[in-house]
Amino acid sequence: MLRSLPPLAQLRAFAALAETGAMSAAGDLLNVSHAAISQQVRALEAHLGTRLVAKDGRGVALTADGERLGQTLANAFGAIAREVEALTGADADRPLQVTTTPMFAAGWLMPRIADFHDRHPDAELMVNPSPGLSDPAPGGFDLAIRYGHGTWPGLDAELLVESDFLIMGARRLLDGRRIDSPRDLLALPWLQELGTNEVAEWLAAQGVTEARVKSLTHLPGNLLLDGLRAGQGIAATSRTFVEADIARGDLQVLFTDADSGTGYFIVTPPGVLRPKVRDFIRWLRRQAQHESG
Repeated sequence: MLRSLPPLAQLRAFAALAETGAMSAAGDLLNVSHAAISQQVRALEAHLGTRLVAKDGRGVALTADGERLGQTLANAFGAIAREVEALTGADADRPLQVTTTPMFAAGWLMPRIADFHDRHPDAELMVNPSPGLSDPAPGGFDLAIRYGHGTWPGLDAELLVESDFLIMGARRLLDGRRIDSPRDLLALPWLQELGTNEVAEWLAAQGVTEARVKSLTHLPGNLLLDGLRAGQGIAATSRTFVEADIARGDLQVLFTDADSGTGYFIVTPPGVLRPKVRDFIRWLRRQAQHESG
């Protein structure tokens, strides 16, 4: 396999060009001249028998084949960088980068995080609440926690908390209103987490496609839970965050989408994980096991 690969210098030069978008910038990145980058890229094209770049005014642009190879090299060199950092301890002092949804951060992670710091007082943790799954670039996130079926191409996923998807409303909002079908919810206000399209997708799945809800407010997940509890609208959420509210009768489950295998997953880049990341994953598992037990 290795014998069939182009020379590493050619691959590095093209990866730098794909990353920076310019010959001169790629040369600066690798501390060589732009002419050296151009020479290596031309040699790579000759080796592969395909065009990777095309003239674009005074600069160059990647062809479709170039885009594909550039993305593959970015993933490959990124994985190599993470392996080297893990083996050498070069990033041992870098904070642990965790990305998750605002709703999970507020409803599950933060109420428990003091226990992690008690067990690992020297660990520096950075939590990025974002609805989108960021790319695991070198120096980027170490671990993500995301809701779904565990299928994120190119990433490893482990189920942390299995949970149903619920359509809910506060007792004060419903006020005895009879809800027999999803269409009955159109007359009520809705809340939706920023960066998602859960309301329209759920209604469409129930066959409600030609009508709109009374009002729709987009807001971060932690504020969505506050608004749901305050009776400001109907919302879709995971059972994980509202078990106590349901038990008290403050929130009413209107519809349930029980789909086995869905829930919140620990999502990590493939390869060797830093010791801090492994510690955090073990802690997450203990918290989930304690909850289920």
